[in-house]
Amino acid sequence: MTLYKNAFFLLFKRVAMTTSLKILAAALALVILVPAAQAQTQVVPTSREQVKLTFAPVARQVAPAVVNIYTKRVVRAAASPMFADPFFRRFFGDVPGMSQDRVQRSLGSGVMIGADGTVVTNHHVIKDADEVTVILSDRREFEARIVGSDERTDLAVLKIDGGKESFPTLVLGDSDAIEVGDVVLAVGNPFGVGQTVTQGIISALARTNVGVSDVQSFIQTDAAINPGNSGGALVDLQGRLIGINSAIYSKDGGSNGIGFAIPTALVRQVTTSIAKGGKVVRPWLGASGQAVTADLAQAMKLPRPVGVLVNHISPDSPAQRAGLADGDVIVAVEGREVDDTEGMRFRLATLAIGSEARLTVLRGGVERILTVRLVAPPENPPRDKTEINGRNPFSGTTLVNLNPALAEELGINSSLTGVMILAIKRGSVANRLGLQPGDMLIKINERAIASVADARRSLDAESARWAITIKRNGEVMSLVLGG
Repeated sequence: MTLYKNAFFLLFKRVAMTTSLKILAAALALVILVPAAQAQTQVVPTSREQVKLTFAPVARQVAPAVVNIYTKRVVRAAASPMFADPFFRRFFGDVPGMSQDRVQRSLGSGVMIGADGTVVTNHHVIKDADEVTVILSDRREFEARIVGSDERTDLAVLKIDGGKESFPTLVLGDSDAIEVGDVVLAVGNPFGVGQTVTQGIISALARTNVGVSDVQSFIQTDAAINPGNSGGALVDLQGRLIGINSAIYSKDGGSNGIGFAIPTALVRQVTTSIAKGGKVVRPWLGASGQAVTADLAQAMKLPRPVGVLVNHISPDSPAQRAGLADGDVIVAVEGREVDDTEGMRFRLATLAIGSEARLTVLRGGVERILTVRLVAPPENPPRDKTEINGRNPFSGTTLVNLNPALAEELGINSSLTGVMILAIKRGSVANRLGLQPGDMLIKINERAIASVADARRSLDAESARWAITIKRNGEVMSLVLGG
């Protein structure tokens, strides 16, 4: 402090002897900067504890609630390729010993979210499993019951029975509150080696073009995730669950620092829905569109490419009742920005049926807020699921009337209407002609087909010549059979 005073008085003396403002400024600057320089002086750590950085407290808190999942599936396979040949089976039938049971085993991870033994994991971890075993961090094993599973979000809910025991759980955090750069831990059972904790950061948010599921807005992380981590926990440094690890980007099956987790915003809604009814029912907006590209943004004089350009509104849908119109651009749902149709679908999927959603819409360059009352997708028209037989091109198919509820289950555009091929029997006439599930019927012998009843009437009429028109992936195709 004495040094500072001496420097100040020397400069003050010089200032008193001159009228130069520059010298006065220099004096004031020195008085300010010297203490600042002293404040930046680094202190050398004096103990090991002062240099210790550890995630051990978080790992200890999280580990008991992350479980290992083992599944078993019995597959019947031919003992020899010859026995599986259709020609052989036609003449000799089933020969004793021609087939044998083979057990397929797989592993994954899960997270305890209910003290009553409720576990959330990935759908692909328990898909087609005959037996599911949950192993706790203390090595106790429990048989698990599959409460429900949702392939579209790749989530499943299991239940184990521990009597009156209260199991350790993880608190579901707010995945919308995390930011790129936040430190996270991934916990799971990679390659079956046992429970493992890895550390990284949030690399990106709202990844929608991953291709893992069709209701997606993934958290991307560089925390090491490997096979067996699926269904495990991604947690923040408070030990709160912010995502369920689901997939990795890899060319060799190992971690390349690009992993994806399902945000808890979606996990919360899906698990609640499964717990109530055993299946997931997502809200229906009744509007569809396309992502705003750079070219569209320029043509519409938008400041940047963002949002979904609406190009279809279903009659009597929540979107129509809310006042949404063709040409509107939906830029946010509940204040959360959406970049494309997948992002909008994800945001709506995190909301409950019966709730209201605020849509931020650009119309003619003017921003407005529309409130939509979310409902379950309707079963209108009725599906009228029908198997087709007889001497006609559609023999062996199962036809249905497409409606919003069925479209939602299949993960296709809910604005589509008409008659669709739902399934085809192997080796049937339709199968040999190259028809495929998902094909839409347009015409049969020049008659427009608007319902399954229309298709039945046209196919029941005997004909030596068949002319059919279908639509596949937006492309119209025609086929003529017979004279």
